[in-house]
Amino acid sequence: MWSGDGLDLDAYLDRIGWEGGELRADLATLKSVHRAHTGAIAFESLDVLFGRTVGLDVKTVEDKLVGERRGGYCYEQNTLLAAALERIGFEVSGRGARNRTRGDALLAVTHAVLVVTVEGEPWLCDAGFGWQGPREPVPLARPGVEVRQGKWVFRVREEADGVLVLCASREGAWRDLYAFSPQPYHPVDYEVLNHYSSSHRSSAFVGRVIVQYPGDSGRLALVGRQLSRLSPDGRVERREVPEEELLALLGREFGLRLSERDAAELLRMYRAED
Repeated sequence: MWSGDGLDLDAYLDRIGWEGGELRADLATLKSVHRAHTGAIAFESLDVLFGRTVGLDVKTVEDKLVGERRGGYCYEQNTLLAAALERIGFEVSGRGARNRTRGDALLAVTHAVLVVTVEGEPWLCDAGFGWQGPREPVPLARPGVEVRQGKWVFRVREEADGVLVLCASREGAWRDLYAFSPQPYHPVDYEVLNHYSSSHRSSAFVGRVIVQYPGDSGRLALVGRQLSRLSPDGRVERREVPEEELLALLGREFGLRLSERDAAELLRMYRAED
């Protein structure tokens, strides 16, 4: 389903800096690959800002995220992760999720996540929720169980009709990140969601800089000209990033180094936000 046979697995593993030894379709490998992926490949939607088509076929995603060492947003990130996991031998299924980080508004299903089954147990895998997302898989068969990933804590709770909600602990309280139903999604479904997210005037990604990274000690988000740093205790520090600092910041904090063409285009559009 995820075209794993078309992926250069060795190049992918080199890109994420994976040093886990022998590849097996077991939980240890799943956790190791997931953590390595989220630690190496930044979340970013700069191609949407540039007005370019965001391709989701495995070759296009591999060329960009692996070959060019760029980042990507949820459809690209989880397409690449799904192809790699499928190639290793995992059973991978897709889901569509509703973002719940923006208050009580009911948002459309626009987020792509994965469910990977290991020894009969389903695990939520998501390399594409940016600075707030999990670094490792989260168990789905045991709703309510708290999962500590370094200094960050997650859990999944269950609502009516089998809807599952990923939550994160912030300042002593649980906050919903997103909710998803049991209905499987396929790559063709992500093509439709990708079209909306990359082109519709109401999309959060259209017309602004978004680059994020889920670090171990702090999580970073550059949205527009504002850089936010989220600490495990819930504190958020914010500051504006001047144009002359932008490219160095992307390399230093997000591991993102752009081509000359992309760097020039980004600076041009960054200036336009003044």
